[in-house]
Amino acid sequence: MHVSSTQAIPPVGLVPRHVAVIMDGNGRWAKRRFLPRVAGHRRGVESVRALVRACLERGVEYLTLFAFSSENWRRPPEEVGVLTGLLRSALADEAERLHRNGIRLKVVGDVAAFGDTLVEAIDRAEALTADNRRLTLTVAANYGGRWDLMQAFNQLATRHPERAGHWSERDLAPYLSMHYAPEPDLFIRTGGEERISNFLLWQLAYTELYFTEVVWPDFDAAEFDRAIESYRKRERRFGRTSEQLHADEAAARLAAAGHAGAAAEGGGAGVAADLSPANPR
Repeated sequence: MHVSSTQAIPPVGLVPRHVAVIMDGNGRWAKRRFLPRVAGHRRGVESVRALVRACLERGVEYLTLFAFSSENWRRPPEEVGVLTGLLRSALADEAERLHRNGIRLKVVGDVAAFGDTLVEAIDRAEALTADNRRLTLTVAANYGGRWDLMQAFNQLATRHPERAGHWSERDLAPYLSMHYAPEPDLFIRTGGEERISNFLLWQLAYTELYFTEVVWPDFDAAEFDRAIESYRKRERRFGRTSEQLHADEAAARLAAAGHAGAAAEGGGAGVAADLSPANPR
């Protein structure tokens, strides 16, 4: 179980361990080219593949994509049909490829609304890739942050009614839909809007937010690198002051140097022992 950033200070690296993305702007990309909106959604699938490759190359461990929100049912029926059809075809086309590349697939959300056929396809893809750890790709489908919290609270209340009134964050954590992943380090939203739109409301508490005017079909590896560069410039204090942060970083560097020195000294002793008369080569 991953510890919440409100309960403990997580490790911070130059590359975000977990990236969450709202892929916005497919319709506008198509409109600018006098194409139907569905063309933008289909082009957006190529951007998903490119981002997955970029995450593998840069060492990102978790990638979470907001594919279909619980509010997207309000869109025109033909567009909803295209979105669910793309999800279905992506599962069919991509599961084997993900598996070959060591990628674990997870789908979170109230997927029962998509029907038995799609739920069975999700189950098969998740089972096929369950043991992969190179990258965990999560697709949020018919997902909403409030839905996530309510289903977690309901599960907790059902399983532990005796502790009602005394529950803690730690009690709730196992019932959140993304309990298997650390909280996102970096949130990216393409397309120019600057809101989180009911996405990962609990998990984004201390996530660094990055908004770009670039629409999703145009978001490539170079744009991803710009987002990571912005992330690297942030001070991730988690409630501390800048002075505390810098002191903690200095202490960590000293500890790392001490460990490296001890290892080198131990290695030298090991070599000397191996070359002693009692250990002839």
